[in-house]
Amino acid sequence: MTSNIFPNRQLYQFGYCAVFAKGLAPAELLARVGGEGLDAVALTRTETAHIEALGEDIDEDDVPDLNLDQLQGSGVLASDGPVLRAGEHQGWSFVIEPEGSYLAADDILQSASRETVAFSVRDSESGSCWISYAEDGEILSSFDPLFPGNDYGTRPEALDQLTGHVAAINDGDRADAYANAVRAIQQRLQCAVPPEADESRLLTIKIADGY
Repeated sequence: MTSNIFPNRQLYQFGYCAVFAKGLAPAELLARVGGEGLDAVALTRTETAHIEALGEDIDEDDVPDLNLDQLQGSGVLASDGPVLRAGEHQGWSFVIEPEGSYLAADDILQSASRETVAFSVRDSESGSCWISYAEDGEILSSFDPLFPGNDYGTRPEALDQLTGHVAAINDGDRADAYANAVRAIQQRLQCAVPPEADESRLLTIKIADGY
C-alpha cells in the first residue's frame, strides 16, 4: 500500500525520515535542518547509496560521473552521520534521510516550520512509524498512526481539521494506518510528491557525527 506515496519502503527498504516544508527552496530547507555552512553536492539516490557503501575507500573509477575532489570537500565521504537529500515539488520542498532518525527530532521540525508549515514522517527499520505537523515553530500534532488518539502536539485537532487523517486511519485496515494517514495529509495539504521525484540529482549534504 505504501508504494504510491513518497517516501516509501520500496525506495528505502531499511526505513527513512523525511520533512516537507511549504514555500522554501531546497537549499533553505537543508540549511534549516542541517545547519549553515555545509557544502551541498548534487547526487541521485543511487549515487548516494553507492557512496555510502564505499565511504572513504571510494575512488574515481567508482564515481566516473562525479568530481571526487568535490565529494571530499563537501564532507559526504565522512565515515559517520546522516545523509540528507533535498528537492522540491509544486511549491513544497522535501528532505529525505535514509535509515537514520536525525530528521525525526522535534527541533528539526520546529526549525523547518519557521514562518511556514511543515510536517515530518518516520518509518523506522523496526517498523515503528511517526508523523508530526508544525506551524511557525510550534508542533501542533505528533502521533503514532496506530494510536492517533494519543497525540502529543499542542493542538492535535488542527491537523485533523485540515486533512481528515484520523478518519482515513479509522476507515482503513490497521496495517495501512501509516500509509493512509500520510496519503490523506499529503493530498489535503497539496504536497503529494511522486515516488520518482528523488531519482534525479538533488542537493545532498552529510552531517559528520550528526547522530
